[in-house]
Amino acid sequence: MKEIIYGTENLGKIAYMERTLEGIPIRITGAGTAADKMGIFLSCVEETGKDQLENARLKAESYFRLFKSPVFSCDSGLYLWNFSTGEALPESEQPGIHVRGRGSGRLSDDELLVHYINLVKKYGLIQARYKNAICLIWNEEIREESMMENLWGKEFLLTDVPHQKRVSGFPLDSISLDKETKQYFYDMEENSQDNLVSENGFKCFFCNFFKKYEIKC
Repeated sequence: MKEIIYGTENLGKIAYMERTLEGIPIRITGAGTAADKMGIFLSCVEETGKDQLENARLKAESYFRLFKSPVFSCDSGLYLWNFSTGEALPESEQPGIHVRGRGSGRLSDDELLVHYINLVKKYGLIQARYKNAICLIWNEEIREESMMENLWGKEFLLTDVPHQKRVSGFPLDSISLDKETKQYFYDMEENSQDNLVSENGFKCFFCNFFKKYEIKC
């Protein structure tokens, strides 16, 4: 199997990508694990891009310079609508790529949960969707990136009544409902919340990449 470094230290995101890419003969290694193995100091990449794709590109380029081996990075934005009216929330309330706030004002898990619960109390049930981007750098000559809609997650709902289950690093999952059934994601089948992120776009992206460049793993 060919190892590809995923430019994140978030174990939940790494586990999600492993599930998503199951069946493709590659091994996903998180940036933290790769840095430890190579004895490299891993510094934080400043996400200064204007959108998801620029941030994904910034991270992938930084990690590729560091590791000199195949690496990919992803970035997401969260967008919100009033479920009753279908109208987008005001621009000032849209998290976009700043889901946890901006700069030094980034919110903790608890603060983030309170913030979004208050939005639901203000606007009523909120319809939400993650819009994602990815940048994959294979070597100095070959790279591919995308923020096409097939990478985006399915629409879901945010409620102001949290589920009793909480997972560190993913506070919004506890107030996320399936749009059709109104079930909490934590009450559905295991890993159903994967569809919040993307249904099959990432797997298609990798399959198309290997086919396009005739790369065998």
